[in-house]
Amino acid sequence: MTETRRDAGAWIRRLLPSDAPVRLVCFPHAGGAASYYHRMARQLSGEAEVLAVQYPGRQDRRREPCVDDLAELADLVLAEIRPWTDRPLAFFGHSMGALLSFEVARRLEGDGGTLTALFVSGRRAPRLTRPGEVRPRSDDELVAAVRKLNEAPLPLLDEPAVRDFVLPPLRGDYRAVAAYRYASGPPLACPVVMLTGDQDPQVTWDEAQAWREHTTGAFELRSFPGGHFYLDTHTADVAGLVAAHLRNLRSPRFGTGAA
Repeated sequence: MTETRRDAGAWIRRLLPSDAPVRLVCFPHAGGAASYYHRMARQLSGEAEVLAVQYPGRQDRRREPCVDDLAELADLVLAEIRPWTDRPLAFFGHSMGALLSFEVARRLEGDGGTLTALFVSGRRAPRLTRPGEVRPRSDDELVAAVRKLNEAPLPLLDEPAVRDFVLPPLRGDYRAVAAYRYASGPPLACPVVMLTGDQDPQVTWDEAQAWREHTTGAFELRSFPGGHFYLDTHTADVAGLVAAHLRNLRSPRFGTGAA
């Protein structure tokens, strides 16, 4: 079960409490929830205390309105993360979570804070857009978009009750991503590690490489077999990569090669 500290509130979930020397804050994908990172927390046991952000509008927060503006969401999340900065922090974000973790990292560093590393996954660099990209409007279009990104057939999405539960936060998150516009500013100082599936329709190799421009720190790009949700089948490999970097958190250098 998810365990939360009394002062954590609704936003931050302490998935596997530990006294590890660093905290990894995980940001879910569009429509996702904090519970998505339970496997990551187990894989990183002893290496990092994994926290996950629970956005409004899903699971136990489903009665709250979604925040469909990423800038507003980043401001809210930063305020909730501040009580957890008594240990070094690193961020991990997948898909929409990559954009949001980047925006929170910018705000944290802009306020004089530090980040050990930013791990971004399954999302092209923030400054890049795809002209003419069609966003789903109807429920059927939204379901079709989800199925396009998942290798599994997801038959439950044909059930009206499931759609009523799943689609509202997903729609709000899609609106947030569609409305997002990168605002120019100083690059991050922390190292950035970009992770991608080699068959992800959402991210080309060049779009992944463009994350390099968003940091003055070290940059690494790693590819895994699979599509947009490669993380589902490569959790152990990704956690191993994250752990290796976090063990070297005191080192001034991350690897700079691309694999």
